[in-house]
Amino acid sequence: MRGRPGWHARGVGALSLVTAVLLAVGDAGAITIELKDAAPTRIENQRRHASGEVMLPGAPDTASFSERLATAGQKVGSEVFIRIFKSEAELELWMRKEDGTYQLFSTYPICNWSGTLGPKLAEGDKQTPEGFYTITRRQLHRIGRWPRSLNLGFPNVYDRSLARTGSYILVHGGCSSVGCFAMTNPVIDEIYRLTQAAIVKGQRHVPVHVFPFRMTEANLAKNANSEWQGFWQNLKQGFDAFEASRVPPNVRVCEGQYHFDRAAPGEVGAPSPLKPCGETIAAVQALEEFYSLARSHPLLSQVNFRTRAPMWTTAASVVPPHLSSAFEIYQDAMGALSRAVEQNAKLPPAQRIRPRSLAQAVVNSYPYKCRSSRASCRRFIALHRSRMEQRSTAAAAHKSRRTKTAASRGARAR
Repeated sequence: MRGRPGWHARGVGALSLVTAVLLAVGDAGAITIELKDAAPTRIENQRRHASGEVMLPGAPDTASFSERLATAGQKVGSEVFIRIFKSEAELELWMRKEDGTYQLFSTYPICNWSGTLGPKLAEGDKQTPEGFYTITRRQLHRIGRWPRSLNLGFPNVYDRSLARTGSYILVHGGCSSVGCFAMTNPVIDEIYRLTQAAIVKGQRHVPVHVFPFRMTEANLAKNANSEWQGFWQNLKQGFDAFEASRVPPNVRVCEGQYHFDRAAPGEVGAPSPLKPCGETIAAVQALEEFYSLARSHPLLSQVNFRTRAPMWTTAASVVPPHLSSAFEIYQDAMGALSRAVEQNAKLPPAQRIRPRSLAQAVVNSYPYKCRSSRASCRRFIALHRSRMEQRSTAAAAHKSRRTKTAASRGARAR
């Protein structure tokens, strides 16, 4: 349910790198996510909602919506932009002014979001995502459990390039969450109304930027020991780009990183969905193709974190050349998991991590990239381009044949 320019990813295969690593250690218990103290406001909001409070502290008076809109000099149908801050449990809705910049219309308290700080990695991890997403007309939900909700479009092309899986991540009403952002019903009615109207009036893509917290130097310093520090520094670049211009930046994805093109207030057109570069396309497609092959191959289906060097060498010899980059990623991940298992076994029994959680920790910290410096990656990019050209040529030839056939039939009819 995501709008994508030109390239349409068909989804990461059922055996993604995340699930491949988890399967390698067996089903030794479910993954658990601890709330810790990442967002005390979220916990308080849940308590208040459970006690019967309809409007949470800090929520705007939704009953005076028209008056608030008039005071802001805005109207229903203006282009909108959404920012979410997990730690502060806040959602901001910005609206475009006549000069092209955006003004903050309202800040809404988030009643609940699940998981902890950090991105969503896998289907079922009950984690809310972080990153840059877009909402299109197809992502406006009008039916189901949450009939007025917004689908963030997770996983985006960045998430797919890192073999992350998941679906149906919403901004919805109520106060329960399994990977979503729950806003309470009165608040989601207002957010949905403004987002839907903007899209109906012609805004093709509503940007949604999701951050772990307000991306200040102080907050980053407070979380300096997090494994996600590098990822958050990348998110901060997008945060800073908007703060500097008050215009949502255009976002690109390349080599496992978000890249940002700052937009000037006078530029025409709304920010477009994430644009992948050749390396990112290659990474996604190579992983999909490799896992599809590995599922049915008698040798590749057997390699895992217990595999010894000689067998890895043998396995590498049967991998098609254009998938060698994906095979290297998988082998590196299995090596990291093997070392983690070895270290885990040395710990006292009470301190040992459960196998599935150990595998997930490796997945969490492992960088999946198709690097253009790798010859195998460059070969796959070249092969991808060649295949696309062949498909384009074949499609043009097919269209030409159909046109000639139709013309011939018309001539005979005359």
